[in-house]
Amino acid sequence: MGLFSRFMNLFRIRASSALDKAEDPGQVMDYSYGKQLEQLQQLKRSIADVVTQEKRLELQQKQVADKVTTLDRQAQQALQANREDLARLALQRKETLIVQLTSYEQQIAQLKAQEEKLITMERNVSSRVETFRTQKEMVKAQYGAAQAQVKINEALTGISQEMTEMNLAMQRAQDKVLTMQARANAMDSLIEQGALGEQGLLGAGSSDTLDRELQQITAQQNVEAQLQALKQQLQLEGPNVQQKQIKGPATEL
Repeated sequence: MGLFSRFMNLFRIRASSALDKAEDPGQVMDYSYGKQLEQLQQLKRSIADVVTQEKRLELQQKQVADKVTTLDRQAQQALQANREDLARLALQRKETLIVQLTSYEQQIAQLKAQEEKLITMERNVSSRVETFRTQKEMVKAQYGAAQAQVKINEALTGISQEMTEMNLAMQRAQDKVLTMQARANAMDSLIEQGALGEQGLLGAGSSDTLDRELQQITAQQNVEAQLQALKQQLQLEGPNVQQKQIKGPATEL
């Protein structure tokens, strides 16, 4: 597992570096996924190399085993021919080959163990890569949805600003309309009251005539108001004077 841990640490470092430089998470995820696939392919090639070496050793082992069988047969033939020396030589060569067979068996066993570890590692990495692929697609989909939402919100914000400006323009227009209507109503009232005449409206001194007449109306209104106030004051003082006159003689008696 040491090799796998180093591989994963190296991948995380590279992925983190790429993430810091990139702006689009989808591109980073695709880049990371591609790197994982490359590492997975490298792992598969390593397994293939181990299997190839294993098969080569098995072939060599078979060749040596065939030679051992041949030497056994030659030793028997030498004894049958009363050539004990040749039989002994064949058996000596056989022992040397048996040592090679033992070495081959050990090497093949080691390669098989390494092959099993690599296969287990490849399965784990394949599972993680598949999980990463699923998460990658989900993150890309979420990022795409978020981008779309941002664009929609930006569009709505622009529309909202435009509507605000349009409402302000509409309010200003309505204010102008109300002002003009109020002015028109005031002019109608003055015309009905006779304050403005056709000649006054058309003449050059219409403004001065209007001011004088308005001042006269205001003065008349002030006079009437003061007159009413004096009448009310006299009405209030009249009963008080009568009461004082009545009480005066009674006091002298």
